[in-house]
Amino acid sequence: MIQGTPVNIIVGSHVWAEDPELAWIEGEVAEIKGSDAVILTTTGKTIVAAISSIYPKDTEAPPAGVDDMTKLAYLHEPGVLYNLASRFAINEIYALEDSLCKRVIVTPDGSITKPLDPAAAVTSRDAFAKTIYSRLFDWIVDKINISIGQDPNAKNIIGVLDIYGFESFKINSFEQLCINLTNEKLQQHFNQHVFKMEQEEYTKEEINWSYVEFVDNQDVLDLIEKKPGGIIALLDEACMFPKSTHETFAQKMYQTYKAHKRFSKPKLARTDFTINHYAGDVTYQADHFLDKNKDYVVAEHQALLTESKCSFVSNLFPQLAEEASKQSKFSSIGARFKQQLQSLMETLSTTEPHYIRCVKPNTVLKPGIFENFNVLNQLRCGGVLEAIRISCAGYPTKRTFDEFIDRFGMLVSDVVDGSDEKSACIAICDRMGLKGYQIGKSKVFLRAGQMAELDARRAEVLAHAAKRIQRQIRTHLTRKEFIILRKATINIQKLWRARLARNLYEHMRREAASVRIQKHARAHAARRSYSKLQGAATVIQTGLRAMAARNEFRRRRQNKAAAIIQTQWRSFHALSLYNQLKKSTVTLQCLWRARIARRELRKLKMAARETGALKEAKDKLEKRVEELTWRLDIEKHLRMDIEEAKGQEIAKLQNAIQNMQTQLQEAQAAIISEREAAKIAIEQAPPVIKEVPVVDNTKVEQLTNQNHEFEEVIVKLKKRVEEFENSFLKMETDSQARLREAAEAQKRAAELQDTIERLEINVSNLESENQVLRQQALAASAKEDSAEETEYLRGKIRDLESENNFLRSQKVVVEQIASSDGQICQPVKDLNNEHQNHNCFQMMEQHPDSEATPPILTKQRSLTDRQQENHDALIKCLLQDNRFDKNRPVAACIVYKALVQWRSFEADKTNIFDRIIHAIQSSIEENQDNTRNLAYWLSTTSTLLFLLQRTIKASSTSSVASRRNRSSPMSLFGRMAQVRSSSLITGLSSGYSGMEGNPISKSRIEAKYPALLFKQHLTACVEKIYGMIRDGLKKEINPFLTLCIQAARTARIRPVKGPSKSIHSHTITRQAGSSIHWQNIVDSLNQTMRILAENYVPPTITRKIFRQVFSFINVQLFNSLLLRRECCSFSNGEYVKAGLQELEHWCTKATDEYAGSSWEDLQHIRQAVAFLVLHQKAHKSLDEITNEFCPVLSIAQIYRIGTMFWDDKYGTQGLSTEVIAKMKALTIEDSVSTPNNTFLLDVNSSIPFSMDEISQSFRDIDVSDVDPPPLLRQSCLTMY
Repeated sequence: MIQGTPVNIIVGSHVWAEDPELAWIEGEVAEIKGSDAVILTTTGKTIVAAISSIYPKDTEAPPAGVDDMTKLAYLHEPGVLYNLASRFAINEIYALEDSLCKRVIVTPDGSITKPLDPAAAVTSRDAFAKTIYSRLFDWIVDKINISIGQDPNAKNIIGVLDIYGFESFKINSFEQLCINLTNEKLQQHFNQHVFKMEQEEYTKEEINWSYVEFVDNQDVLDLIEKKPGGIIALLDEACMFPKSTHETFAQKMYQTYKAHKRFSKPKLARTDFTINHYAGDVTYQADHFLDKNKDYVVAEHQALLTESKCSFVSNLFPQLAEEASKQSKFSSIGARFKQQLQSLMETLSTTEPHYIRCVKPNTVLKPGIFENFNVLNQLRCGGVLEAIRISCAGYPTKRTFDEFIDRFGMLVSDVVDGSDEKSACIAICDRMGLKGYQIGKSKVFLRAGQMAELDARRAEVLAHAAKRIQRQIRTHLTRKEFIILRKATINIQKLWRARLARNLYEHMRREAASVRIQKHARAHAARRSYSKLQGAATVIQTGLRAMAARNEFRRRRQNKAAAIIQTQWRSFHALSLYNQLKKSTVTLQCLWRARIARRELRKLKMAARETGALKEAKDKLEKRVEELTWRLDIEKHLRMDIEEAKGQEIAKLQNAIQNMQTQLQEAQAAIISEREAAKIAIEQAPPVIKEVPVVDNTKVEQLTNQNHEFEEVIVKLKKRVEEFENSFLKMETDSQARLREAAEAQKRAAELQDTIERLEINVSNLESENQVLRQQALAASAKEDSAEETEYLRGKIRDLESENNFLRSQKVVVEQIASSDGQICQPVKDLNNEHQNHNCFQMMEQHPDSEATPPILTKQRSLTDRQQENHDALIKCLLQDNRFDKNRPVAACIVYKALVQWRSFEADKTNIFDRIIHAIQSSIEENQDNTRNLAYWLSTTSTLLFLLQRTIKASSTSSVASRRNRSSPMSLFGRMAQVRSSSLITGLSSGYSGMEGNPISKSRIEAKYPALLFKQHLTACVEKIYGMIRDGLKKEINPFLTLCIQAARTARIRPVKGPSKSIHSHTITRQAGSSIHWQNIVDSLNQTMRILAENYVPPTITRKIFRQVFSFINVQLFNSLLLRRECCSFSNGEYVKAGLQELEHWCTKATDEYAGSSWEDLQHIRQAVAFLVLHQKAHKSLDEITNEFCPVLSIAQIYRIGTMFWDDKYGTQGLSTEVIAKMKALTIEDSVSTPNNTFLLDVNSSIPFSMDEISQSFRDIDVSDVDPPPLLRQSCLTMY
């Protein structure tokens, strides 16, 4: 009961307070005075009550309670009354009243509600309480079983069954019959286990044994529970008839079992019957059998409890099935008891029971009395005497060969090795001197007491072994203590000697200090004496020198006063004269300077026209160079055609020579054959030769003539071949000469190209200077009174004259080349005319009436040289300045700022982009294995790429310009445009000053083709550096991954061999690898992450690197697991799981900013390892494995792991054969549909990010506050 306390009762609390009229009244605490509270009630009254006499009220709970449990009880009395009042108000309390006091009878015409009499209502109440009690008892038993940890899927159980013995009282009813039936069942199970099974085992093992007879009680069990025909069946049948009575049930039994030997009827009994149990005769009274066997279910009670709003009560009374509701509501206690007993016997039959018999010492139930006859009768009836006889004659201890050798193999270790198990068991028993034992087919049978003897010998052997181990351990500890003492002694000696050495050093130091103090004291005394003498001499010298100085000062002051008087007079006289001359001179100069300025304006206009002539000369030179290139190409093609024709002609000549040689050989062969035939004919017919000599001579002459003709033909052919060879040599000589001419022409063309390039540079410089002069001339015309500007313009004109002289010298070289080639005379003449125009301009510049020659200005450096120097300084800054300012790489910001202010993105031609890319690539290639250098360049290039992405945009003419730049060489006009675009001046007096005073614009710049190409190259550099860092990290952790997967798995020792087998009787598993390999991987990841963070690499790129590395780890570990069976073990799964936990801890520590979702990339190996360490795989279905445990893995991968799995730790079974068969069928179907499907994973080496992702990871970067390095300040490159 919750009472009021100062803790739960405060001002404003809703409480219950006692009231004389209403018992309890609700109110709110208005004030607290010590231990009393002032309460304002709902009726408007104010009362004062003690805090301990009031109770708090739950204002949030409904008045009638939350559910049925709170409706039935409450925490305190006012709550109960309030609860009941609320329930009566909503008419809910009457449901229980109707179910206890009324019955509903269902008729064909409708339902009739019938009130019960008091006796029936009491019976209904008791039945209701009994039903609730029964269900609560079953619920408590289930909760106890769950709380003690009983596993419903366990194969092995340990239980204790405690029941009453046989009951035989004066009045024995239905309860005693059920208890005695249970004892009969257990006695039958005891007989089967003790007598039948024990003796069947002796027979099965084929040992010497004489069979022991025992009494079977199956006929008693048939009498009671046989269906149909048993006592319980007759009782159920009698209960189903409403008019049955105890007498009719007894008469039915008398008629049915009058001939049964176990059933008898007592004399003069109407309802009694006797059953001859195995423990004796028991007489039962059947007066209340029918009532005790009936078990009616009241529909109103069931409906009330089923429809309860309390989930606890409704779960105790679930809704009955429709089929059960349609059947009869009659339920037999005997039938239910028989079913439960049968279930108990089935459970006992699957176990290995041990029996404990309880014997009643006397019938009077008093201590100290022992009735021998009664006890002996109990032992005989319970079959204990037969069991004792079997135990005495039999073998109570029996062990299999494997278990016997496992336990006692250490006693005779020399016999166990090299012999079979049966012989080893015989040898152990004989060696130990056992008598009366027997050896079966698979077991050893020992007499009583022999097992204890063997255990004693085994304990003795183990004690000796323990003593030996203790001796070794004590030796080790003593040696360790000695080593510690020795080290301590050495340390003490060392410290003592060090103290002596310090004392000696302190004495020597003090002695040296004393000598030094004496030396310095004597020196101080000598210096003090010398200082006194020096001070006296200085005072005397000071007085003499001061007197001389005062005399000299007096003389000089007199001279100066005289000079000042003379100066003032002469100045006044000269100033008057100067003012008169100045007035007249200024008037004359104004007129003259206006005339000179107009003349200079005309000269500048003429210079502008001459610049157009230079452009025309440039165009003509370009056309001439293209014509020379075209002619050179034609000459190359002609040379190739001549070589092809020459080769064809040579091939024809060679074929003709071969044909002639063939004909010659054939003719020679024909001549030889004819000569041989003639010789043979002469030998065979000598008489005929004399008769016909003329015919033979004629034939010989013909052959001789033919031979001469053939020789002439051969001579002609040889001459023709020589002619062809001479012509071939001549053609080859001509070809070589043409080749030399072509090479010389190509060389001359290259020289011309170099000359033209130099001329283009000079022309561009002249044009830039002319533009400056033109602007300055316009400014000079606006300020006619500025003579200094005119002089400056004349100096510029003289600089142009020097440039023209240089062009004149270049013209001479061009004329020499043109005279040798005879093809570029006209462009040289045009250039000569241009120089003549410049000379005329110089002559018109001079005027005979000028007052004086203007001062000669120093020659300025050309704009190209300045541009080259600035580019060199920028590249040097890019390579040397590795600073970071506000998480920004300074080099990237400076390069970007320089390119924007030089307007390099808008240039059609420039080489600064190529030089930047070349410098970055050179640094990367020189430091490929340096992760820190690669991380710095990755940060620099990605930052520069982000700045370009933010600033530039593609120009409408970039594509056309890119095609033109790729298809044609650089022309003179292109170079001039390049110089103009890359070197535009920002002021009249600044020249080429780079980024002087120009702010960085944040608007988008229309970039030309070189800038867009530079952006592409920069993107390629970012991807290349990303791949190098990623591959370097993979290469670094790959050996550790190999060591992790190749670590020694488990070693399984057979329990049969070796003297130490008893100590290692179970499977021993050891993990050869340690966590050092996983720690090395984590250290590599930490080092790489630290380097990337120190160089401010964008988090997006860092996350992509680690995600791909984790994907690589996932592929390597998963493929190794599938390819090696020794890796698919339970212990290896635990080892890899521990390593994966290290990686998960790293991902958590690294946070999502750097690690991202890297842990999700290990899902294949994680699920594979989870499958390896999964318990009870044989009970898992295919759907559970594929949907719950391994949803990512394919059927082929799961099948591979399932078939290769082996439990080296617990020896449990893997997947069931049914699941493996299903997976095999699915794998075959997948292989047919997709032949190239494999269970291995592939490594993804692509670049998994885009420029948009990199841009999102950057904040807005402001480069205006970046300070340039001293190198750029010295080069006048930037002025921030």
